Formats: sequence, structure tokens, C-alpha cells
Amino acid sequence: MSKMHCLPSSMVMRMRNNQSTKSPEKKTSAPKKKTSKAQTKKSPARARFHASELVLNSPAYQYCKEAVRLKTTPKYVKKQMRAWMPIAEGKNPKYKVSEKKLKQVEALLKILKMPKGLKAGQSLFECSTKYQWLTYVAIICTVHRDNPSKRKYETNVLEICRKNYKTYTVATLFILLFFTEPKFSRFFSVAPDGSLSREIREAIAETIKSSPIIREFKGKQRFKILRDYIYCNTTDIKYEPLAYSTSRMDGKLPNVFCADEVGALPNSYAIEAMRSGQLNILNKLGFIISTKYPTLNNPFEDEVDYSKKVLDGLIEDETRFSLLYEPDNPKNWMTDDLILQQSNPVALESPEIWADLLKKRAYAIAVESARENFCCKHCNIIYSGAGTETYVDVAKLQSCKVSEIDWKNRVVYVGLDLSESNDNTSVSILAVDENNHILADSYAFIPEGRIDEKMSTEHVNYRELLNTGKVIACGDSVIDYAVVEDFILSIEERFGVRIQAVGYDRWNALSTAQKLERAGLVTVEIRQHSSVLHPPTKLLKEKILNGEFEYTENRLYEINFQNARCTYDTNKNQYVNKKKSTGKVDMTVSTINAMFLVQQDCFLNQSDFTIQVF
Repeated sequence: MSKMHCLPSSMVMRMRNNQSTKSPEKKTSAPKKKTSKAQTKKSPARARFHASELVLNSPAYQYCKEAVRLKTTPKYVKKQMRAWMPIAEGKNPKYKVSEKKLKQVEALLKILKMPKGLKAGQSLFECSTKYQWLTYVAIICTVHRDNPSKRKYETNVLEICRKNYKTYTVATLFILLFFTEPKFSRFFSVAPDGSLSREIREAIAETIKSSPIIREFKGKQRFKILRDYIYCNTTDIKYEPLAYSTSRMDGKLPNVFCADEVGALPNSYAIEAMRSGQLNILNKLGFIISTKYPTLNNPFEDEVDYSKKVLDGLIEDETRFSLLYEPDNPKNWMTDDLILQQSNPVALESPEIWADLLKKRAYAIAVESARENFCCKHCNIIYSGAGTETYVDVAKLQSCKVSEIDWKNRVVYVGLDLSESNDNTSVSILAVDENNHILADSYAFIPEGRIDEKMSTEHVNYRELLNTGKVIACGDSVIDYAVVEDFILSIEERFGVRIQAVGYDRWNALSTAQKLERAGLVTVEIRQHSSVLHPPTKLLKEKILNGEFEYTENRLYEINFQNARCTYDTNKNQYVNKKKSTGKVDMTVSTINAMFLVQQDCFLNQSDFTIQVF
């Protein structure tokens, strides 16, 4: 697999001789220090790993080293860089960047020629952009230490604006993989329509035709380039572009696939069909690429959201490499150059592209009908969802996490969010301490008979979360509300507290509210209207951002806040919108319901406090 297929050995050797080689390690004798037995045991393991000068001097690592410190680099790109850099530095005991594969990639890029544009005729080694280098090295060269033939990453998510060469990046990767994947491998690209899918094919064909050494060897053509596929005669690898369909994607066995313009796909069927065909592939690889589209309800937003959870440490997935070039703060797109800089990394290297972006922005400011397209395609902002935004940065929430909360003898407020068909049910408990800080604890209830289904669709390890005590399984296909009611009735004894009131949404909850009332608890119906929910939603956010909020370890709680999206009504009232959110938000909603009670009872005139009596 690591062999350079049928390239002239003399040519390869000349190219490799031009590469930087690893400098020998200098043996230095450090002063002797007294060490513990534990330290002595660990030191041999550390000595096995070292930094490769070839890797450290590569454009990929140098890009990370520089960009990770710059504000022009969006935060999730920085997080991915920080996750990959220790691997490149030789500090990771499980993974490394293979020098052998890196030399191979560099040699191939030197003989691949740019087919057109301002840099036509130049080698891809010379004209590849910084983020492209990072993608090539991370995806192809990052491998397992104990099995260097196996790559670390199986999924590459690239969120980047138009004119940043995202399609050409994948086309280049496909060409590299033509020479590095096993014989008889199969590559596919899928897109919303045939013309979009064939864009990768066209880029591959043009590059091969512009690169004589790649195209032909000893008078024989290496590639058969046809309208419907490209075939590598040297490796018997076939690449085929596919148009989206609802039935013809199954049965494929892709070693590698690319889903292009995923934001325009009607659902995730094409992606899942490709992934299901990779179950028995050692080095499976999938590229998920797109710009933003005008709605949150599309498969690409699901992929991006999952990537963010991985980068935030909420979900463990070591097989995903994501470069999400979207602005950290998208509000002032008309005046804030940083939005364009964070969304268009190529523009930072090309004055021509930067000047063109500024012209397009000026036009979008002047012509309202052009704004949606400009914001989506050149800023990675969902303009049609103006007023739709992430509720709370999960990093801010995580900074409020504490080891434990002393609930003894406190007055608490309970928020309830009962589930519909496939939602979770949540109960949140809030209290106000002597410093006016909000103390919180939240529990989710899920149907026991649908755990595997939920784990598959939501990408949340519910079985692991059940062990934390914050998630409770009850019922079969639907949640058993009796278990939820019993839990609420046990709160006072379990925590040593007194329940002031229970806040609930009328939907599906009247029967439960009546049972709680009969048991002696005060219940409050909270209308799920923006005018009612805006004050507690705003106050909760302020408390979190100001560090006046505390909660104990709760992975699902953090995921729910990560999922939550806010919208504004015509009066600028803010509320968490379940339909706009990307995943379950029931724990966030139940917290806001409890916050309504806290705000009315503790921070506002108590005359506004309304009790629903049965």
C-alpha cells in the first residue's frame, strides 16, 4: 500500500533527495535527578517517541503553528489543529505522522500540475494552499503507530466557502489515493445532481491531462478517462461520480467516497448508504464537504454539529478530522472583515480573492436580494435564519461545572419538559445560593426499548450515560410518565430540599401536573410563547456567561446546550426553538422552565408569579 505504483524509480529518488530529511537526534547527557519509581518506569516509554524534522518542517505543521495563534482562524479549526499538532510533534503514543507517506505525498504533488487559472502549469507542491496541505498530511499520512498501514481518520468534514478550492482539494486527494490505496479499490462521489457530482471528475481529469508523468509511463496511458468514470490502469482503481437518488446508492462498496454540497441534499440517505458499504474496509474514508445553506435542517448541519461535539470533547470519536471555516461571531457581516477572513482561508493568501470578496460584500449590502447568497456562500452564515444563533457557547457552560453541590435544606424549583413521540423527557432542579448564583441539576428520561435506535440516530452513547445516573431508562417504545412523576415526588427526600413549585408546559403534561398537585406540590403552567420565555432564557444565558451558574458533571446536559438554537420574534424576544435546534434540547428547555419560576420568585415582583390550581 505504501509503494509508489509504477513511477520511475530514478524520478522518485531525485524528488525524495530534495526533501528535508530527519536530522539525527543529538545525544545529550542531562544532569542526574532523583526520580520516583513511577517516573523511572515512564521514562523509557517517553524515549520511544520523537519529533520528525520532516513533519515539523512540512507546510501542514507550519500552518498549524502559525494559524493557531491568529484571530483570523476560527475557533473550531484551532481546536482541530490543537488535537492534531501533538501527533505531528511525536507526542501521541497511539498515532504518528508517517514520514514515508509524507515523502510519497510530496513526491506526487511535485509531478501533479495545476491545469488552469493564474497558476496553471505550476506543481501542486508549489501552489497548494495552507489548509490543503494540512488536509493532505492529516488525512493520508496520520497513521496508527502499531499498524502504520492503517490511517487514523475515516471522515473528513470540510466546511468552507466558495472559491476556496474545496472540490479541487478532494480531487487532488483522489489522485493521491489512486497511487496509495489497495488494488481494485472503488471511489465514488455523490452530490445533489449529476453535474455537481461530476465536478470532481472534471478536476481529476484536467489535472491528470496536465501532468505528463502521471498521465503516461513508457508510452502507456496510466488512466482511462471516460464520461462516467475514471479508471487507473496501474492499480485497477475505479472512480465513479453518482447523482443523488433515493434507491441507487445501496450495494456500493466504496473504499473512499466524497459527498459534495451536502447542505443541498434532501436527507442523509446518500451518506449513510456510502458508509454502510464500508463496514469491511480497513482504510475506509469519507469526505463531507459543503458551504452553508439557507436552513439548519439539512444533513451537512448535522455533520457539522457532530464534529463540534467531538471537538468540544462531548463525544469521543478519534476517526473524524474537521476543518470548520465558519465565523466565530457572524452578527456584523456588513462591516466585520474578520467574518470573511475566518470563512475564506484562501483569501488570506490571495490578494485577488480578497479584493473580489470585498466587491461582492459591497454589492450584497447595496442589493438586499443578493444578501442570502453572499452570506451563505461567502461568509458561511445562514442569512435566512437571521436571528437564529447558538444559545450558549458550550465552553462557557463547561466553565461552570463543579465537582458537587450541597443541596441540603435549600428551596428548589423544578422544571419539567415532557416528551413527544421521540423526544426525551427532562426534569431540572434549580436553586439560588447566598451569592445569587444558580445551582442546577438535570435528569433525562428515555424509552428503554429504543436506546439502540437513539444511539444510532443521535450519535449519543446513552448506554454509557445511563451509568452516570443523569439518564434514566423507563418504558418500552415510549417513556413511562409514572417513573417521571415518582422521581419528582422523591426529590425532597432524595436531596434534602423543599420544592417551591414545579413549572411545566401544558402539552402532554396536564395529567402529570394533576398527580403532582394531588401529592401536595404546587404546579405552574408556563406558556411556551416567546414573550413568556424571553426573560428566563435571557437571564439563564447571562448567569452562565457571568460565571454565576453551577452544575455537576453531566455530559448529556452539555450536549443539549450545544444543540440549542435561539430565535427572535418580531419584538426581539429570544427563545430556544426546538425546530431550529440540531438534536435534543429537552434538558435546556426544562432548565428554562425552572428558571422562569426562579426569576418570578427571586428576581422579580412576586405579584407576577401565577399558580395554576386544579
